[in-house]
Amino acid sequence: MLGVMSTEDALRIAGARGLDLIEIAPKAEPPVCRIMDFGKFIYGEKKKAQEAKKKQKVIVVKEIKLRPKIEEHDYQVKKRQMEGFLKEGNKVKISVRFRGREISHPEMAHQLLLRLAADLSNVSKIERVPDMDNWTMVMVLAPKK
Repeated sequence: MLGVMSTEDALRIAGARGLDLIEIAPKAEPPVCRIMDFGKFIYGEKKKAQEAKKKQKVIVVKEIKLRPKIEEHDYQVKKRQMEGFLKEGNKVKISVRFRGREISHPEMAHQLLLRLAADLSNVSKIERVPDMDNWTMVMVLAPKK
């Protein structure tokens, strides 16, 4: 804290110390400035941004498509795939697509999705409950923490 002084005095002090005069709050009365090494400051900010980016986890939504009349083996294969995605920390969007007259029995798809949610309940939680979207019933599972 050097107090209120003229710009020329502040520049002279900064130059004598081998540092830069940086304006912090230009709209304040009088303007607020800081004497510091600007290159070092910018380097530190870049490093902080890099560290923050490293710690971020990008969540990807993986989609699995099923049919209402799925065989048991196919069901188990898809379930294992979903379990792997959830363990990696990704969300899983499960779509059950109807064709032709299958649309007249949406309860089959609803039961299938609830069965999947129950089977994967140890690694996931339901983020979006099963609901119809035109010819497709959709549910989203998110990994447990």
